[in-house]
Amino acid sequence: MARSTRYDAIDFTPPKGAAQAASRGLKLREAHGRGGTAVGVARARDLAAQTTLSPATVRRMTSYFARHGVDKQGQGWADRTHPSAGYIAWLLWGGDAGKRWAARIEQRMRQAEAT
Repeated sequence: MARSTRYDAIDFTPPKGAAQAASRGLKLREAHGRGGTAVGVARARDLAAQTTLSPATVRRMTSYFARHGVDKQGQGWADRTHPSAGYIAWLLWGGDAGKRWAARIEQRMRQAEAT
């Protein structure tokens, strides 16, 4: 019998919107030859496949988004013909949908830890 953990009631499977953003980020990275790191590419692959993530990975996602929100002010953000490297990296981490999802999951984790 599997051992119960405090996160049993939390679904760590990324939503469709984050998966779609990550897939788009991978395509843009391939097309433009920039954006993201090896870690970002690995995250994008997991998100695109809707692989169940670990609590630590969700925390890394919220940390990434907190650090890189300022990138949205950069030149070329979401430019259709020449998107910025920051925009591509943002998508690799799940884009705005990934940010919202990771924040919700981290909040649920904090609530579970408090009980």
